[in-house]
Amino acid sequence: MKPPTIAVLLANGFEEIEAVTIIDVLRRADLRVSVASINEEERVTGAHGLTLVTDTVLSKLRPLDFDMVVLPGGMPGSENLASGAEVLGFLRALHARGAFVCAICAAPIALAAAGLLADKRVTCYPGFESRLTDAHYTAERVQTDGRIITGNGPGAALEFSYELVRQLGLTDVAEQLSTGMLASQ
Repeated sequence: MKPPTIAVLLANGFEEIEAVTIIDVLRRADLRVSVASINEEERVTGAHGLTLVTDTVLSKLRPLDFDMVVLPGGMPGSENLASGAEVLGFLRALHARGAFVCAICAAPIALAAAGLLADKRVTCYPGFESRLTDAHYTAERVQTDGRIITGNGPGAALEFSYELVRQLGLTDVAEQLSTGMLASQ
């Protein structure tokens, strides 16, 4: 059985702690992770000036190739994700075929913009809940509702990442990572 495939989408202004934590944990779990810029160049600069070189660009990805898509938050990164037609189409395509669609911090606004949160229990960075139309805001650190997984911010990045691994059916791996990374002492 091949390992699950995950697309992590980065927009200029992404939250660095969330992006690097998510990518790192998913790769430690031996998952196939493609980090993609939503722009046409592979260099993306975070909200606090850290520049990353991604594996590819979104226009080269095919939704059928992925089991999960993850959106780190940050500002203006989350606004850039939520206003990107190509991003919204990618999210809708994965959601329509039953893949996981995940976002942390302010990035759940992109899930709302794609129309994916109707009657879903979700969380986000405090202050953005009013933009999650038709959703049920829970204020939890990490919230899973079916194939929608959301997190509330940088401080929950590890918990959120372990939940992504668990939801992909790798509970033992998530626990091993948590223990090995001294996440719970």
